[in-house]
Amino acid sequence: MNIKILETLSVIIVYFLIRIVSSKMIDKTVENSLMQKTRGKVIKKGFNTILLLIVLAFLFFIWGVKQTELVVFIGSFLAILGVALFAQWSILSNVTSGIIIFFNHPVKLDDEISILDKDYQVDGRVSDIGLFFVTIKTKEGDKVTVPSNVFVQKMIKRNQNA
Repeated sequence: MNIKILETLSVIIVYFLIRIVSSKMIDKTVENSLMQKTRGKVIKKGFNTILLLIVLAFLFFIWGVKQTELVVFIGSFLAILGVALFAQWSILSNVTSGIIIFFNHPVKLDDEISILDKDYQVDGRVSDIGLFFVTIKTKEGDKVTVPSNVFVQKMIKRNQNA
């Protein structure tokens, strides 16, 4: 019984340490990328939710929940979740693309860009990068909203600022 308590305390301590470190890393990424702080909050909530689910799984294993019962429960839950998300695949695609743009896309706020598309080329300044959309303000003053998943798929040219 004492070992289970020590293991539980260890898992909880590691959970809080990972939360603190990841929160600081996300804040630093937001600051360096000149992105909106609300976007960082959304990323933190998603990461903390996933981390909490992992910690709960570890705690279930520590306290002896039968793996077969846990696997059946998780499998059923994921099947229902999968059916629900399949109907909303474009929203999920935009959220995933928004996270990719947040962490790994070279385009930042206030960059002058051109989206190279054979049907409709857009030139302008990136005025907002959200979880679902990227907003570009054209030289004419129009605002063009591009879904995040389309933004990730298109070729983008960063224009040199004068």
